[in-house]
Amino acid sequence: MYIRWIDDLLALAETKSFSRAAESRHITQSALSRRIRSLEEWVGADLVDRGIYPLELTPAGKLFCEQGREALQLLLSARAEIRQETRMPGKAIQIRAGHTLSMTFLPKWMKQFHFHHGQFNTRVVAENVLDAVTALSEGSCDLMFCYHHPLTPILLDPEKFEYLSLGHEDFIPVTARLPSGRPAFSLPGRKTAPIPYLAYTSTTFLGRVVEVILKQAPVEPFLERCNEADMATLLLNMAREGYGVAWVPESAAVDALQKGELVYAGQDEWHARLEIRVYRAINNSNAALQELWQSLQR
Repeated sequence: MYIRWIDDLLALAETKSFSRAAESRHITQSALSRRIRSLEEWVGADLVDRGIYPLELTPAGKLFCEQGREALQLLLSARAEIRQETRMPGKAIQIRAGHTLSMTFLPKWMKQFHFHHGQFNTRVVAENVLDAVTALSEGSCDLMFCYHHPLTPILLDPEKFEYLSLGHEDFIPVTARLPSGRPAFSLPGRKTAPIPYLAYTSTTFLGRVVEVILKQAPVEPFLERCNEADMATLLLNMAREGYGVAWVPESAAVDALQKGELVYAGQDEWHARLEIRVYRAINNSNAALQELWQSLQR
């Protein structure tokens, strides 16, 4: 049983709607439904009455929700106390960052920041955006670095969280380079010969951005989903090996593009512009974080 399933049920009890609860939990409605079903299987009883609208919790669901909330608070309090005791010494910041940003943007940004504003210790955890948002919401980190796109926003309460924009980069389709110098596959493809599509899993942020690009494309793309992954670097490597077309942040592909191992699979209409943001909880009392945030604002 995962702790996040309790949060899912609490969100459902508050919103009385699978769609609104999924939005507040930053996951798809189908993913939320699967997780609630998994929780019900673990408990051994139906927790949600799906036969009425707006939906209500069953008596078992209300009991589990009440006691689950108390248990969750105790667990989170214990974890916060333990983490406080095991924090890195001195001026230290706990960071969560998306996989790509943790390998491309973050090391360079930290080097520049240290040069201009002084040294501080960091503990960085690379993970998907959903887990990073959860960590920030639960107080498990001080800063969260992520991409932002206006049509696939990350919904965090502006009264509790704030962000700064640190820059932008292009989100591009890439494919292997043939000996002739031409791309192995070119968008939009043909109906009789669809392009092998190296896709992100459905719950990822970058996967939702690709969906936006394809919906806004000036012509219909012909793609055949052949492989899925939740990390841009894995899809990039598969594209380099000639498996198909993948969309990746340009910073992840720049070396392979310069070496001629990858080429663009489409023109600007197949690109998107991603904003790089850093978030923090407004009520975070970490003195090192407050000093860093003030430096960022200046």
